[in-house]
Amino acid sequence: MNLKHIVFLIVVFIAFSGKAQKVVLKTDTGVASYYAVKFHGRKTASGEIFHKDSLTAAHKTLPFGTRVRVTNLKNNKSVIVKVNDRGMQGKKRIIDLSQAAAKELNMIGSGLIKVKVEVLEK
Repeated sequence: MNLKHIVFLIVVFIAFSGKAQKVVLKTDTGVASYYAVKFHGRKTASGEIFHKDSLTAAHKTLPFGTRVRVTNLKNNKSVIVKVNDRGMQGKKRIIDLSQAAAKELNMIGSGLIKVKVEVLEK
């Protein structure tokens, strides 16, 4: 096996292992909040049922199904969520996260945090 084959195998392994970086299409910063538990089991704007333990989010304008990486700017923790709802009309927040996503970012105690939102290539 020559060097070319080894490099090819490494590239394939990285691509299929989920370790490859996703291409960022757009970045925004602002304040994030998370859904109250009372919304658990209710229908979202996309028609999906909201589940507090799913990695999902509401965004004012991004298309349903868009995947975004949300990073807590205070502790640098991040999570990838799928947009499946609308919301926050008239609010100064840029994204509203599920409880599971909020836990990943360590924001349960604070409720509101400053975040970076990166729209990822599908």
